Amino acid sequence: MPTVVRAFPLLGSLADLQAFASELKGARAGDAGRFYRHYGVESESWHLQHTPQGPWVIAVTSIVDPTEAAPRFADATEAFHLWFKSRVESLTGVDPNTMPLGPPTKELFSWSSGPVPKPKTAAVAR
Repeated sequence: MPTVVRAFPLLGSLADLQAFASELKGARAGDAGRFYRHYGVESESWHLQHTPQGPWVIAVTSIVDPTEAAPRFADATEAFHLWFKSRVESLTGVDPNTMPLGPPTKELFSWSSGPVPKPKTAAVAR
């Protein structure tokens, strides 16, 4: 499954970001679940990174087909979708209607352990 990674400068307050995340986990959890499933999202996590240039929010999303979902997200007019996009824009300055996948990223390096090989058993001489 494709992974989309986005980094957003946090222009709003940390308290507002935490309130947004709390709403998605609490009062609006049902809407959030329907929203993510609508776009084929299997999982999404947000990470806060403090840098000398200020805080950044890094979002990591596993999604079935980002190129198919992005224009649908940009064009979405349902109430929850509009609310979600307006919160993203007010917190980061990134307009999801024009950049539905967030600021462009390019994977430069990836590493995976792959399957762990089973240890070979040595034959014991008798």
